[in-house]
Amino acid sequence: MRHAAALLGIYLAVVLLPLGLSWAQDMPPRAFRQELASGLGMLAYAVILTEFLLSGRFRSISGGIGLDVTIRFHKLIARIALAFAVLHPFLYRFLPGPPRPWDTTRELTLTTDFTALASGIAAFVILPGFVLASMNHDRLGYRYENWRFLHGIGALILAGLLWHHTVSAGRYGATAELFWYWTTMTGIAAFSLLFVYVLKPLEQMRFPWRVRAVERLCNRHWRVSIEPVGHDGIRFKAGQFVWLNIGHSTFSLRENPFSISSAPSQGPDLEFLIKELGDFTSSLGQIEVGTRAYLDGPHGTLTVHGRSEPGIVLIAGGIGIAPMLGILRELEATQDPRKASLIYANRTQHQILFAEELAHYAKQEIAEVIRVVSEPEADWTGETGFVSRELLRRRFDDDRFAKWLFVLCGPPRMLIALQEALLSLGVTPDRILVESFQYD
Repeated sequence: MRHAAALLGIYLAVVLLPLGLSWAQDMPPRAFRQELASGLGMLAYAVILTEFLLSGRFRSISGGIGLDVTIRFHKLIARIALAFAVLHPFLYRFLPGPPRPWDTTRELTLTTDFTALASGIAAFVILPGFVLASMNHDRLGYRYENWRFLHGIGALILAGLLWHHTVSAGRYGATAELFWYWTTMTGIAAFSLLFVYVLKPLEQMRFPWRVRAVERLCNRHWRVSIEPVGHDGIRFKAGQFVWLNIGHSTFSLRENPFSISSAPSQGPDLEFLIKELGDFTSSLGQIEVGTRAYLDGPHGTLTVHGRSEPGIVLIAGGIGIAPMLGILRELEATQDPRKASLIYANRTQHQILFAEELAHYAKQEIAEVIRVVSEPEADWTGETGFVSRELLRRRFDDDRFAKWLFVLCGPPRMLIALQEALLSLGVTPDRILVESFQYD
Protein backbone atom coordinates (compact mmCIF):
# COMPACT_ATOMS: atom_id res chain seq x y z
CA MET A 1 0.00 0.00 0.00
CA ARG A 2 2.87 2.40 0.76
CA HIS A 3 4.39 1.71 -2.65
CA ALA A 4 1.06 2.39 -4.35
CA ALA A 5 0.51 5.60 -2.36
CA ALA A 6 4.02 6.84 -3.17
CA LEU A 7 3.58 6.11 -6.88
CA LEU A 8 0.20 7.85 -6.91
CA GLY A 9 1.72 10.89 -5.22
CA ILE A 10 4.54 11.06 -7.78
CA TYR A 11 2.07 10.58 -10.63
CA LEU A 12 -0.18 13.43 -9.45
CA ALA A 13 2.82 15.70 -8.92
CA VAL A 14 4.10 15.09 -12.45
CA VAL A 15 0.70 15.48 -14.11
CA LEU A 16 -0.32 18.58 -12.13
CA LEU A 17 3.06 20.33 -12.37
CA PRO A 18 2.28 22.16 -15.65
CA LEU A 19 -0.85 23.65 -14.06
CA GLY A 20 1.24 24.94 -11.16
CA LEU A 21 3.89 26.34 -13.50
CA SER A 22 1.31 28.09 -15.65
CA TRP A 23 -0.42 29.58 -12.57
CA ALA A 24 2.93 31.00 -11.46
CA GLN A 25 3.41 32.92 -14.73
CA ASP A 26 2.94 36.69 -14.55
CA MET A 27 0.20 36.91 -17.16
CA PRO A 28 -3.10 38.77 -17.11
CA PRO A 29 -5.96 36.44 -16.15
CA ARG A 30 -8.48 35.37 -18.76
CA ALA A 31 -12.08 34.34 -18.48
CA PHE A 32 -12.56 31.10 -16.47
CA ARG A 33 -13.74 29.24 -19.56
CA GLN A 34 -10.54 30.11 -21.42
CA GLU A 35 -8.33 29.05 -18.52
CA LEU A 36 -10.28 25.82 -18.11
CA ALA A 37 -9.70 25.04 -21.78
CA SER A 38 -5.95 25.52 -21.39
CA GLY A 39 -5.94 23.50 -18.17
CA LEU A 40 -7.74 20.54 -19.74
CA GLY A 41 -5.39 20.61 -22.70
CA MET A 42 -2.31 20.57 -20.46
CA LEU A 43 -3.74 17.81 -18.28
CA ALA A 44 -4.54 15.68 -21.32
CA TYR A 45 -1.02 16.08 -22.71
CA ALA A 46 0.66 15.39 -19.34
CA VAL A 47 -1.44 12.25 -18.86
CA ILE A 48 -0.62 11.00 -22.37
CA LEU A 49 3.09 11.42 -21.70
CA THR A 50 2.94 9.49 -18.41
CA GLU A 51 1.08 6.70 -20.24
CA PHE A 52 4.38 5.74 -21.86
CA LEU A 53 5.82 4.80 -18.47
CA LEU A 54 2.68 2.96 -17.36
CA SER A 55 2.79 0.67 -20.39
CA GLY A 56 6.53 -0.01 -20.47
CA ARG A 57 6.76 -2.99 -18.09
CA PHE A 58 8.94 -1.05 -15.68
CA ARG A 59 9.15 -3.23 -12.57
CA SER A 60 9.99 -0.19 -10.44
CA ILE A 61 6.49 1.07 -11.25
CA SER A 62 4.43 -2.14 -11.31
CA GLY A 63 6.49 -4.19 -8.85
CA GLY A 64 4.60 -3.14 -5.74
CA ILE A 65 1.08 -3.00 -7.13
CA GLY A 66 1.09 -5.52 -9.97
CA LEU A 67 1.35 -5.16 -13.71
CA ASP A 68 -2.37 -5.88 -13.98
CA VAL A 69 -3.28 -2.91 -11.77
CA THR A 70 -0.80 -0.72 -13.65
CA ILE A 71 -2.33 -1.64 -17.01
CA ARG A 72 -5.87 -1.15 -15.73
CA PHE A 73 -4.91 2.32 -14.52
CA HIS A 74 -3.26 2.95 -17.90
CA LYS A 75 -6.51 2.05 -19.65
CA LEU A 76 -8.69 4.14 -17.33
CA ILE A 77 -6.52 7.24 -17.43
CA ALA A 78 -6.27 7.05 -21.24
CA ARG A 79 -10.05 7.41 -21.45
CA ILE A 80 -9.92 10.41 -19.10
CA ALA A 81 -7.19 12.01 -21.21
CA LEU A 82 -9.33 11.48 -24.30
CA ALA A 83 -12.29 13.24 -22.67
CA PHE A 84 -10.13 16.21 -21.62
CA ALA A 85 -8.52 16.46 -25.07
CA VAL A 86 -11.84 16.34 -26.93
CA LEU A 87 -13.44 18.95 -24.66
CA HIS A 88 -10.39 21.25 -24.63
CA PRO A 89 -10.83 23.16 -27.96
CA PHE A 90 -14.59 23.65 -27.58
CA LEU A 91 -14.20 25.72 -24.41
CA TYR A 92 -12.22 28.45 -26.13
CA ARG A 93 -13.95 31.56 -27.38
CA PHE A 94 -12.66 32.02 -30.91
CA LEU A 95 -12.52 35.57 -32.29
CA PRO A 96 -12.09 35.53 -36.07
CA GLY A 97 -10.08 38.21 -37.77
CA PRO A 98 -6.53 39.21 -38.66
CA PRO A 99 -3.51 38.60 -36.36
CA ARG A 100 -3.43 40.86 -33.32
CA PRO A 101 0.25 41.41 -32.44
CA TRP A 102 -0.67 43.71 -29.59
CA ASP A 103 -2.22 40.76 -27.65
CA THR A 104 1.19 39.22 -26.84
CA THR A 105 -0.03 37.28 -23.79
CA ARG A 106 -3.15 36.05 -25.67
CA GLU A 107 -5.40 37.43 -23.02
CA LEU A 108 -8.20 38.06 -25.49
CA THR A 109 -7.47 35.88 -28.51
CA LEU A 110 -5.82 32.68 -29.61
CA THR A 111 -3.04 32.32 -32.12
CA THR A 112 -4.03 32.63 -35.76
CA ASP A 113 -0.92 30.75 -36.95
CA PHE A 114 -2.35 27.74 -38.76
CA THR A 115 0.91 25.79 -38.61
CA ALA A 116 0.72 25.95 -34.81
CA LEU A 117 -2.92 24.87 -34.86
CA ALA A 118 -2.53 22.17 -37.53
CA SER A 119 -0.53 19.82 -35.30
CA GLY A 120 -3.21 20.12 -32.62
CA ILE A 121 -5.96 19.48 -35.15
CA ALA A 122 -4.13 16.39 -36.39
CA ALA A 123 -3.74 15.09 -32.82
CA PHE A 124 -7.41 15.86 -32.15
CA VAL A 125 -8.41 13.72 -35.13
CA ILE A 126 -5.99 10.86 -34.41
CA LEU A 127 -6.42 10.49 -30.64
CA PRO A 128 -10.05 9.21 -30.50
CA GLY A 129 -9.36 6.59 -33.16
CA PHE A 130 -6.14 5.61 -31.42
CA VAL A 131 -7.84 5.05 -28.05
CA LEU A 132 -10.85 3.26 -29.55
CA ALA A 133 -8.62 0.97 -31.61
CA SER A 134 -6.62 0.12 -28.48
CA MET A 135 -9.80 -0.72 -26.58
CA ASN A 136 -11.02 -3.00 -29.36
CA HIS A 137 -7.84 -4.44 -30.86
CA ASP A 138 -8.96 -8.02 -30.10
CA ARG A 139 -12.17 -7.50 -32.09
CA LEU A 140 -10.23 -5.88 -34.93
CA GLY A 141 -8.26 -9.09 -35.41
CA TYR A 142 -4.79 -7.64 -34.82
CA ARG A 143 -2.10 -10.05 -33.72
CA TYR A 144 -0.76 -8.89 -30.37
CA GLU A 145 2.76 -8.16 -31.61
CA ASN A 146 1.48 -6.09 -34.56
CA TRP A 147 -0.86 -4.12 -32.35
CA ARG A 148 1.88 -3.52 -29.77
CA PHE A 149 4.23 -2.08 -32.40
CA LEU A 150 1.55 0.15 -33.94
CA HIS A 151 0.44 1.26 -30.49
CA GLY A 152 3.95 2.42 -29.60
CA ILE A 153 4.59 4.20 -32.90
CA GLY A 154 1.16 5.82 -32.85
CA ALA A 155 1.67 7.08 -29.30
CA LEU A 156 5.04 8.57 -30.25
CA ILE A 157 3.52 10.40 -33.24
CA LEU A 158 0.78 11.79 -31.00
CA ALA A 159 3.36 12.98 -28.47
CA GLY A 160 5.30 14.78 -31.21
CA LEU A 161 2.19 16.49 -32.57
CA LEU A 162 1.10 17.57 -29.11
CA TRP A 163 4.56 18.90 -28.27
CA HIS A 164 4.58 21.11 -31.36
CA HIS A 165 1.03 22.30 -30.75
CA THR A 166 1.61 23.03 -27.06
CA VAL A 167 4.83 25.02 -27.39
CA SER A 168 3.64 26.83 -30.55
CA ALA A 169 -0.03 27.54 -29.93
CA GLY A 170 -0.41 27.32 -26.17
CA ARG A 171 -0.55 30.50 -24.13
CA TYR A 172 1.75 29.03 -21.48
CA GLY A 173 3.65 26.40 -23.47
CA ALA A 174 6.22 28.82 -24.89
CA THR A 175 7.36 30.09 -21.47
CA ALA A 176 10.77 28.78 -20.44
CA GLU A 177 9.53 26.68 -17.53
CA LEU A 178 6.72 25.01 -19.48
CA PHE A 179 8.84 24.59 -22.61
CA TRP A 180 11.43 22.59 -20.69
CA TYR A 181 8.75 20.60 -18.86
CA TRP A 182 7.06 19.52 -22.10
CA THR A 183 10.36 18.89 -23.89
CA THR A 184 11.78 16.85 -21.01
CA MET A 185 8.62 14.78 -20.53
CA THR A 186 8.33 14.13 -24.27
CA GLY A 187 11.98 13.07 -24.29
CA ILE A 188 11.36 10.68 -21.38
CA ALA A 189 8.36 9.22 -23.21
CA ALA A 190 10.45 8.65 -26.34
CA PHE A 191 13.24 7.11 -24.24
CA SER A 192 10.77 4.66 -22.69
CA LEU A 193 10.09 3.28 -26.17
CA LEU A 194 13.81 3.13 -26.87
CA PHE A 195 14.27 1.24 -23.61
CA VAL A 196 11.52 -1.30 -24.36
CA TYR A 197 12.28 -1.91 -28.04
CA VAL A 198 16.09 -1.51 -28.15
CA LEU A 199 17.87 -1.46 -24.78
CA LYS A 200 15.85 -4.25 -23.20
CA PRO A 201 16.34 -6.64 -26.14
CA LEU A 202 20.07 -5.88 -26.08
CA GLU A 203 20.14 -6.79 -22.39
CA GLN A 204 18.21 -10.02 -23.04
CA MET A 205 20.86 -11.10 -25.55
CA ARG A 206 23.32 -11.35 -22.65
CA PHE A 207 21.07 -13.82 -20.79
CA PRO A 208 19.79 -16.45 -23.24
CA TRP A 209 17.81 -19.57 -22.37
CA ARG A 210 17.17 -22.80 -24.25
CA VAL A 211 14.26 -25.20 -24.32
CA ARG A 212 14.99 -28.26 -22.17
CA ALA A 213 11.71 -30.17 -22.66
CA VAL A 214 8.33 -29.90 -24.35
CA GLU A 215 5.62 -32.31 -23.22
CA ARG A 216 1.95 -32.63 -24.13
CA LEU A 217 -0.02 -33.11 -20.92
CA CYS A 218 -3.52 -33.58 -22.28
CA ASN A 219 -5.51 -32.42 -25.24
CA ARG A 220 -4.36 -28.78 -25.77
CA HIS A 221 -2.19 -28.39 -22.68
CA TRP A 222 1.61 -28.45 -22.74
CA ARG A 223 4.47 -28.29 -20.29
CA VAL A 224 7.50 -26.31 -21.50
CA SER A 225 10.76 -26.20 -19.54
CA ILE A 226 13.68 -23.87 -20.24
CA GLU A 227 17.16 -23.65 -18.75
CA PRO A 228 19.62 -20.73 -18.53
CA VAL A 229 22.62 -20.68 -20.85
CA GLY A 230 25.78 -19.28 -19.30
CA HIS A 231 24.10 -17.52 -16.40
CA ASP A 232 22.31 -18.26 -13.12
CA GLY A 233 18.76 -17.61 -14.29
CA ILE A 234 16.42 -15.11 -12.66
CA ARG A 235 15.33 -14.40 -9.13
CA PHE A 236 11.56 -14.67 -8.84
CA LYS A 237 8.78 -15.37 -6.37
CA ALA A 238 6.37 -18.26 -6.71
CA GLY A 239 3.28 -17.10 -8.62
CA GLN A 240 5.01 -14.54 -10.83
CA PHE A 241 5.09 -14.57 -14.64
CA VAL A 242 7.41 -13.64 -17.49
CA TRP A 243 7.04 -12.59 -21.11
CA LEU A 244 8.43 -15.58 -23.00
CA ASN A 245 9.97 -15.51 -26.47
CA ILE A 246 10.90 -18.89 -27.97
CA GLY A 247 12.74 -19.24 -31.26
CA HIS A 248 12.86 -15.57 -32.21
CA SER A 249 15.31 -12.67 -31.98
CA THR A 250 15.23 -10.54 -28.84
CA PHE A 251 14.04 -7.69 -31.07
CA SER A 252 11.04 -9.72 -32.17
CA LEU A 253 7.70 -8.73 -30.70
CA ARG A 254 6.59 -12.37 -30.64
CA GLU A 255 6.43 -12.87 -26.90
CA ASN A 256 3.61 -13.92 -24.62
CA PRO A 257 2.96 -13.74 -20.86
CA PHE A 258 3.08 -17.10 -19.04
CA SER A 259 3.01 -17.86 -15.33
CA ILE A 260 5.95 -19.78 -13.92
CA SER A 261 4.69 -23.13 -12.59
CA SER A 262 8.02 -24.17 -11.06
CA ALA A 263 9.17 -22.99 -7.62
CA PRO A 264 12.18 -20.77 -6.91
CA SER A 265 13.58 -23.41 -4.56
CA GLN A 266 13.62 -26.03 -7.35
CA GLY A 267 16.60 -24.46 -9.11
CA PRO A 268 17.27 -22.11 -12.04
CA ASP A 269 15.22 -24.00 -14.67
CA LEU A 270 11.76 -22.60 -15.33
CA GLU A 271 8.60 -24.53 -16.16
CA PHE A 272 5.44 -23.24 -17.82
CA LEU A 273 1.99 -24.74 -18.41
CA ILE A 274 0.61 -23.45 -21.69
CA LYS A 275 -2.77 -23.94 -23.32
CA GLU A 276 -3.15 -23.81 -27.09
CA LEU A 277 -5.13 -20.68 -27.91
CA GLY A 278 -3.71 -19.70 -31.31
CA ASP A 279 -0.66 -17.92 -32.74
CA PHE A 280 2.46 -19.07 -30.89
CA THR A 281 0.66 -21.57 -28.68
CA SER A 282 -0.65 -23.52 -31.67
CA SER A 283 2.92 -24.44 -32.65
CA LEU A 284 4.12 -25.76 -29.30
CA GLY A 285 4.43 -29.29 -30.64
CA GLN A 286 6.91 -28.08 -33.27
CA ILE A 287 9.37 -26.60 -30.78
CA GLU A 288 12.58 -28.59 -30.65
CA VAL A 289 14.69 -29.20 -27.57
CA GLY A 290 17.61 -26.77 -27.59
CA THR A 291 15.68 -23.94 -29.25
CA ARG A 292 16.91 -20.55 -28.03
CA ALA A 293 14.55 -18.58 -25.79
CA TYR A 294 14.51 -15.20 -24.08
CA LEU A 295 12.36 -13.74 -21.36
CA ASP A 296 11.38 -10.44 -19.79
CA GLY A 297 10.62 -10.66 -16.12
CA PRO A 298 9.73 -11.59 -13.53
CA HIS A 299 6.52 -9.58 -13.28
CA GLY A 300 3.43 -9.80 -11.15
CA THR A 301 2.30 -9.68 -7.53
CA LEU A 302 0.34 -12.95 -7.48
CA THR A 303 2.63 -14.23 -4.77
CA VAL A 304 2.23 -15.22 -1.13
CA HIS A 305 5.85 -14.43 -0.30
CA GLY A 306 6.12 -12.11 2.69
CA ARG A 307 2.39 -12.15 3.48
CA SER A 308 1.39 -12.37 7.16
CA GLU A 309 -2.02 -14.06 6.85
CA PRO A 310 -2.31 -17.37 8.76
CA GLY A 311 -3.67 -19.25 5.75
CA ILE A 312 -3.95 -19.16 1.97
CA VAL A 313 -6.82 -20.06 -0.36
CA LEU A 314 -5.75 -20.64 -3.96
CA ILE A 315 -8.56 -20.62 -6.55
CA ALA A 316 -7.67 -21.66 -10.09
CA GLY A 317 -9.73 -22.05 -13.23
CA GLY A 318 -8.29 -24.19 -16.05
CA ILE A 319 -4.77 -23.16 -17.00
CA GLY A 320 -4.85 -20.80 -14.01
CA ILE A 321 -3.44 -23.73 -12.06
CA ALA A 322 0.04 -22.80 -13.35
CA PRO A 323 0.99 -20.13 -10.77
CA MET A 324 -0.79 -22.12 -8.05
CA LEU A 325 1.48 -25.08 -8.71
CA GLY A 326 4.49 -22.82 -8.30
CA ILE A 327 3.11 -21.58 -4.98
CA LEU A 328 2.28 -25.09 -3.71
CA ARG A 329 5.70 -26.41 -4.72
CA GLU A 330 7.39 -23.55 -2.90
CA LEU A 331 5.25 -24.09 0.21
CA GLU A 332 6.39 -27.72 0.30
CA ALA A 333 10.04 -26.99 -0.52
CA THR A 334 10.36 -24.36 2.20
CA GLN A 335 8.19 -26.25 4.73
CA ASP A 336 5.97 -23.21 5.05
CA PRO A 337 3.82 -23.59 8.20
CA ARG A 338 0.83 -21.72 6.83
CA LYS A 339 -2.36 -23.64 6.14
CA ALA A 340 -3.51 -23.75 2.52
CA SER A 341 -6.53 -24.74 0.45
CA LEU A 342 -6.76 -25.13 -3.31
CA ILE A 343 -9.98 -24.91 -5.32
CA TYR A 344 -9.32 -26.13 -8.85
CA ALA A 345 -12.13 -25.73 -11.41
CA ASN A 346 -12.40 -27.31 -14.86
CA ARG A 347 -15.09 -28.08 -17.40
CA THR A 348 -14.45 -31.87 -17.34
CA GLN A 349 -12.47 -34.17 -15.07
CA HIS A 350 -10.17 -35.11 -17.97
CA GLN A 351 -8.84 -31.54 -18.02
CA ILE A 352 -7.47 -31.77 -14.49
CA LEU A 353 -3.69 -31.38 -14.66
CA PHE A 354 -1.17 -32.87 -12.23
CA ALA A 355 -3.84 -34.91 -10.40
CA GLU A 356 -1.24 -37.12 -8.71
CA GLU A 357 0.80 -34.16 -7.52
CA LEU A 358 -2.28 -32.48 -6.12
CA ALA A 359 -3.23 -35.71 -4.35
CA HIS A 360 0.25 -35.72 -2.83
CA TYR A 361 -0.25 -32.24 -1.40
CA ALA A 362 -3.56 -33.31 0.11
CA LYS A 363 -2.06 -36.50 1.58
CA GLN A 364 0.88 -34.63 3.10
CA GLU A 365 -1.53 -32.00 4.46
CA ILE A 366 0.30 -29.26 2.61
CA ALA A 367 -3.02 -28.11 1.19
CA GLU A 368 -6.64 -29.13 1.17
CA VAL A 369 -7.57 -29.81 -2.47
CA ILE A 370 -11.12 -29.16 -3.71
CA ARG A 371 -11.73 -30.09 -7.34
CA VAL A 372 -14.75 -28.65 -9.16
CA VAL A 373 -16.11 -29.85 -12.52
CA SER A 374 -18.93 -28.12 -14.40
CA GLU A 375 -19.69 -31.06 -16.72
CA PRO A 376 -19.16 -34.17 -14.58
CA GLU A 377 -19.36 -37.76 -15.73
CA ALA A 378 -21.27 -40.45 -13.86
CA ASP A 379 -18.30 -41.54 -11.73
CA TRP A 380 -17.34 -38.05 -10.55
CA THR A 381 -17.37 -37.67 -6.75
CA GLY A 382 -16.06 -34.12 -6.32
CA GLU A 383 -17.80 -30.74 -6.39
CA THR A 384 -19.92 -29.90 -9.44
CA GLY A 385 -20.96 -26.67 -11.09
CA PHE A 386 -18.94 -23.50 -10.73
CA VAL A 387 -16.90 -21.84 -7.98
CA SER A 388 -19.75 -19.77 -6.60
CA ARG A 389 -20.47 -17.83 -3.46
CA GLU A 390 -22.52 -20.75 -2.22
CA LEU A 391 -19.64 -23.19 -2.71
CA LEU A 392 -17.24 -20.89 -0.87
CA ARG A 393 -19.74 -20.41 1.95
CA ARG A 394 -20.24 -24.17 2.26
CA ARG A 395 -16.55 -25.11 2.26
CA PHE A 396 -15.03 -22.33 4.38
CA ASP A 397 -15.86 -20.87 7.79
CA ASP A 398 -16.04 -17.21 8.75
CA ASP A 399 -12.51 -17.27 10.16
CA ARG A 400 -11.04 -17.89 6.72
CA PHE A 401 -12.99 -15.07 5.15
CA ALA A 402 -11.92 -12.76 7.98
CA LYS A 403 -8.19 -13.60 8.09
CA TRP A 404 -6.91 -15.68 5.16
CA LEU A 405 -5.34 -14.58 1.89
CA PHE A 406 -7.19 -15.41 -1.36
CA VAL A 407 -5.21 -15.85 -4.58
CA LEU A 408 -7.18 -16.05 -7.86
CA CYS A 409 -6.17 -17.02 -11.39
CA GLY A 410 -8.46 -18.05 -14.21
CA PRO A 411 -10.77 -16.79 -16.97
CA PRO A 412 -11.74 -13.09 -16.68
CA ARG A 413 -15.45 -13.74 -16.04
CA MET A 414 -14.61 -16.18 -13.28
CA LEU A 415 -12.25 -13.68 -11.65
CA ILE A 416 -14.83 -10.89 -11.69
CA ALA A 417 -17.51 -13.13 -10.17
CA LEU A 418 -15.14 -14.46 -7.51
CA GLN A 419 -13.98 -11.02 -6.44
CA GLU A 420 -17.60 -9.92 -5.99
CA ALA A 421 -18.40 -13.09 -4.04
CA LEU A 422 -15.39 -12.77 -1.75
CA LEU A 423 -16.07 -9.11 -1.00
CA SER A 424 -19.66 -9.98 -0.10
CA LEU A 425 -18.34 -12.67 2.27
CA GLY A 426 -16.22 -10.18 4.18
CA VAL A 427 -12.82 -10.62 2.51
CA THR A 428 -11.09 -7.25 2.40
CA PRO A 429 -9.63 -6.08 -0.97
CA ASP A 430 -6.06 -6.17 0.35
CA ARG A 431 -6.43 -9.93 0.91
CA ILE A 432 -7.51 -10.70 -2.65
CA LEU A 433 -4.69 -11.17 -5.15
CA VAL A 434 -5.65 -11.41 -8.80
CA GLU A 435 -3.81 -10.77 -12.05
CA SER A 436 -5.17 -10.88 -15.58
CA PHE A 437 -3.42 -10.92 -18.96
CA GLN A 438 -6.30 -9.17 -20.75
CA TYR A 439 -4.77 -5.86 -21.84
CA ASP A 440 -5.79 -2.98 -24.10
